[in-house]
Amino acid sequence: MKTRNLLLAALIVHAAAAALPRAEADDAKIGDASRESDGVLNHHVESELQRGPTEIRVLLPDNLQPQRKYTCLYLLPVEAGRESHFGDGIRAARNADLPNRFHVICVLPTFSDLPWYCDHPSNTRLKQESYFLDTVVPFVERTYPVKPTPSGRLLVGFSKSGWGAFSLLLRHPDDFGRAAAWDAPLMSDKPDRFGMGPIFGTDENFQQYRLTSLIRRPFPQSNSEPRLFHFGYANFRADHQQFERLLAASDIPHVFHDGPRRDHEWESGWLPEVAQCICHGLE
Repeated sequence: MKTRNLLLAALIVHAAAAALPRAEADDAKIGDASRESDGVLNHHVESELQRGPTEIRVLLPDNLQPQRKYTCLYLLPVEAGRESHFGDGIRAARNADLPNRFHVICVLPTFSDLPWYCDHPSNTRLKQESYFLDTVVPFVERTYPVKPTPSGRLLVGFSKSGWGAFSLLLRHPDDFGRAAAWDAPLMSDKPDRFGMGPIFGTDENFQQYRLTSLIRRPFPQSNSEPRLFHFGYANFRADHQQFERLLAASDIPHVFHDGPRRDHEWESGWLPEVAQCICHGLE
């Protein structure tokens, strides 16, 4: 480790290890950080929960303070591996200067297969939800100075990863503080599009992650602060409008911005607005 941020990260490995959300489920092999040309730190991962090698990519504030605990902004990818037909979430965060503007550490984990943030019912190498909960989050919290609490874990995604952000929070409300979804197929009621079928495996499994069902479950809420944020639009305005009607009829505080219209990609301008909303009041 040659850079200041890498040295600081190494100093706080043991200090950040307490209060992990769950025990690690596999004996993942996670490498030390290497620095990419754009300053992003990259950890190579080999996990029994994924079909092939993956990465955990980390973007730190310029002046990382090792004694400070930062909020972690998890940027959930919409494509497998390093595919970038819809842009690159960590690059969008860097270009928008999110770590310095909002005093957060940004983390983008990759997945070996198209990410829908679920566990396949029978394929043990296709456990995306468990990989994120049991491998990615604990590793980040023992390696970087992030808050090991729900309020320190924020989820952001769009399209299928917006779905994933909401399903992770709604299924694990005690592990995550807030989730934001931009232009996502929130009203999907069966695994019949966008590559869902092979990832969910069965309709029965899909129904456990179906958002329109999850929001009807009891949702722990200690105050009136919103925990769900959804924004549009590009391709899924109708989904957001219908989902908003369901949320309005529930007891879940939330925020909805219907527009403006932007292109369906990471770098079309929606990410800074979403980050400002989801990070508000958490300094």
